[in-house]
Amino acid sequence: MKEKILIVDDEKGILETLSEILQDEGYETFLSEDAEHGLDILEKESIDLVFLDVWLPGISGIDAIKYIKEKHGDIPVIMISGHGKVEVAVQAVKLGAFDFLEKPLSMERVILTTERALQFKRLERENVKLKSSLTKKYELIGSSKPMNDLKKQIELIARGDSRILILGESGTGKELVARAIHSLSDRSHAPFVEVNCAAIPQELIESELFGHEKGAFTGAIDRKIGKFELADGGTLFLDEIGDMSLLTQAKLLRVIETQKFQRVGGTKDIKVNVRIISATNKDLAEEIKKGNFREDLYYRLNVVPIYLPPLRDRKEDIPELISYFISEYVREKGWKGKTLTERAIKMLQSYDWPGNVRELKNALERLMIMTVSDLIDVQHIEATGIIRKSINEESYFQYTSLREARDAFERDFILKKLKENNWNMTKTADLIGIERSNLYKKIKSLGIPLPKELSEN
Repeated sequence: MKEKILIVDDEKGILETLSEILQDEGYETFLSEDAEHGLDILEKESIDLVFLDVWLPGISGIDAIKYIKEKHGDIPVIMISGHGKVEVAVQAVKLGAFDFLEKPLSMERVILTTERALQFKRLERENVKLKSSLTKKYELIGSSKPMNDLKKQIELIARGDSRILILGESGTGKELVARAIHSLSDRSHAPFVEVNCAAIPQELIESELFGHEKGAFTGAIDRKIGKFELADGGTLFLDEIGDMSLLTQAKLLRVIETQKFQRVGGTKDIKVNVRIISATNKDLAEEIKKGNFREDLYYRLNVVPIYLPPLRDRKEDIPELISYFISEYVREKGWKGKTLTERAIKMLQSYDWPGNVRELKNALERLMIMTVSDLIDVQHIEATGIIRKSINEESYFQYTSLREARDAFERDFILKKLKENNWNMTKTADLIGIERSNLYKKIKSLGIPLPKELSEN
């Protein structure tokens, strides 16, 4: 589709010349001799770029650009004028003009400026899309009471500058919460920098946090900027803080107190303004008793604690999480969308998910890959083995009717006996006391998955 350019100038010669140049370059042009008509075109057409004369009858170009930037701020405007006054050019740029061209117009300059302006608009659109996708990617999903309480807590503490300690099991979304706090804070325009304290060797973590000078140690062939410097003005997220060595804890404590540090091998103090958010799945109070974590550092990091509930305590969020993750796989990977039956959703809700949301996300990815059908049912969940342990008897209390509970029990019972007897139909039928033909009917009606070699016979 051709990009559309609006040209507003009271000189017909300029209109025709500009239009010919731009059409030869593959653009579609719209022409107007005054601002009123030009603004009407802007409302009716999806314009990508505007050439706007400063001196126009009626509404001036200066007043017109004010309107355009207020109503259509993403459309670049190139101002043109035969009176090349510096003050006018400065005023136009202050009002948001992309560039200012002086008459007589140079064809090369017109083409180059047009390409630059349209490229800028494309980048702006991509940036908006990227920010939107990132916001969605780091969205906190769930409408349960624990999640609503968590969201309210995040909104309450985000605007401040206090240090925060996020506590919770692995897979509960500690990084998501840290990013949510950053995005709602006054530091959202500045960097969010993450450090996984458990993933970096202890001999390198000091360099990772504070940077190093060239030649500070073997292998330091260049100066390295540390995470504290990179996060200046923004947020530093220290994940798995409980795995940090006591030596590094002491240096971190000093930085928190002074907001100053030196690079490894350096002599110059570097001052930073950083908000620290820490996270751990360890019981730091217990780690303090064991001598693995400094008590004074704990109190400085734990100004505002946040506890993330495990997925087993908010199972009502599982349907919403399922829908979200499937839509993400469709959007990011281009996969065909799939739907889970009510029975399948209930089965997933009956599981405790020791790996929390991360485990559920991975399980859904495996289901999407391994299930050929567009409809995912209980048998597909069992066939993929995503649930690591058999569902206990109490899970049958999830069903609202006796028939649903009975069908679920029969299904689990028959499947277990078939596996125990190596899928021998006659032996299994005799063992559970029904006719072989009835066993086949049960298998079909209950949706029990058969091994490939049996299902093909």
